[in-house]
Formats: sequence, structure tokens, C-alpha cells
Amino acid sequence: MQRRRRAATVREAKALAHPLRVRILRLCAQQELTNKQLADRIGRDPGTVLYHVRQLAEAGFLESAPIRTGAGGALEKPYRSTGLSWWLSTPVDAADPQAALAPIEAFQNELREAGPESVQTFARFMLHLSPEDATALERRILAILDEYIATDGERLGEPAYGGIVVLHRLAAQ
Repeated sequence: MQRRRRAATVREAKALAHPLRVRILRLCAQQELTNKQLADRIGRDPGTVLYHVRQLAEAGFLESAPIRTGAGGALEKPYRSTGLSWWLSTPVDAADPQAALAPIEAFQNELREAGPESVQTFARFMLHLSPEDATALERRILAILDEYIATDGERLGEPAYGGIVVLHRLAAQ
């Protein structure tokens, strides 16, 4: 059964409006990570990261994984992504106009970390589209991605790929 997108609640939209939170989500989708592991990975203070982790958990994007024993014998509390963020439609005209850029900034950081050799392909384009054409293009792209997302669990042994599709209106000349 194919899942359907739904509109994000105000709380969910706010949680996704910060690039650091988007980055944390992506990292916790790849593997369960503790707050310290997240802080080390993204080069931020653990207190700052914990604040963002809590925001994501309260919005339903992160959940606690089973407590485990770390390398030094201490108990660790890892987090994992719930996968909810993919199935939400978030408003791009939110109260904070910069919120629409949060996923792009997070993607840039992710790409920098992976390095230029990690790029499989990219396509820059310019198209003249009516609003209806733009909506149809978006739906077609998301339908293809949804097929892969829905069956991703079948390919967990394969390398993980990330990407971003941004359709934006060009500035008027």
C-alpha cells in the first residue's frame, strides 16, 4: 500500500524549519546515533544538539532507540528517524521565509561532508512552465521518489544515496 502525503502541522513545520534539525534527521535515518555522536559528527556543542534533538522528538520525527552500552561501558541513548518527514507536505510560504531554505542548507552541509567525488549526477535546468505544469512536474518527480522510498527497506544492504530536487521560479530579469 502506497503511503500518502499530508500537510504538516504547525509544530512539524517549525521542527523542519532549521537546517541543523534537517541534518540531524538525515543522519539518524542512516543509523541510530546518540546526542554526543551527533554533536561530534556535525561539529556542534552537545547542548545545542540536544535542544534540536528534543524539538524533533517532540514533533514525532525522532524516537529513542533501545539503550545500549557504549565502548567505555557507559549506557548510551541513541535516536533514530521515524521517517515521518518524507510523507509531509510542508508549506514553503511559512511565517519564516528562510524556513524553505533549511533543507537546502542542510543538503549543502551533507554534500560538503561527503565530498565532490560522492556526486553521482546532477541536472540544472530552466523550463517555461505554467503553474499547472509546475505542479504536474512536482507530482511526477515525487511519485518516482515515493516508489523508491516505499521499498527502501528491501535495499538496506546497498549504499545510501541522498539528493534534493528544488523547483524554483527564476528571478525576473
